[in-house]
Amino acid sequence: MKKIFILILLATSVSLGVSAQSLGSSYTTALGVKIYPGALSVKHFTKSNIALEGLGYFYNYGFRLTGLYEIHGDINGAPGLKWYVGPGLHIGSWNDKWKKDYPSRDGGFQFGIDGVLGLDYKFNGAPINLSFDWQPSFNLSGYNYFEGGWGGLGIRYTF
Repeated sequence: MKKIFILILLATSVSLGVSAQSLGSSYTTALGVKIYPGALSVKHFTKSNIALEGLGYFYNYGFRLTGLYEIHGDINGAPGLKWYVGPGLHIGSWNDKWKKDYPSRDGGFQFGIDGVLGLDYKFNGAPINLSFDWQPSFNLSGYNYFEGGWGGLGIRYTF
């Protein structure tokens, strides 16, 4: 009975390992930039199909920090290419230039919710990762509005 239990446990472990491997990313952490509107990006896989991404946007009207929870899935027939989707949050601040250029809008602190939908590609044999995504957001404090223009092309070094 003990041998059967060990065999079942071993078979279950191997099958879970194979399914985790098929969904797993070929990198654990990536650091780089996102082009448009321009951000520093760090992405880290906490599980084989779950990643956390942090973005730091610094632009002429202030800054914005965004955290995303991304669920990844393989695309059959396309090794290295994955889709991802998930929710997130952002905080930030507008500066005096924003207040001067847009006096009718509330300025200062911003807080809101984000979503993300995208593609992630890891080059085989090279420490380079590319992503392309759309990151709609809704600002809940300060100037309240929907923003559909966040996202873009990410280029990262993987390790």
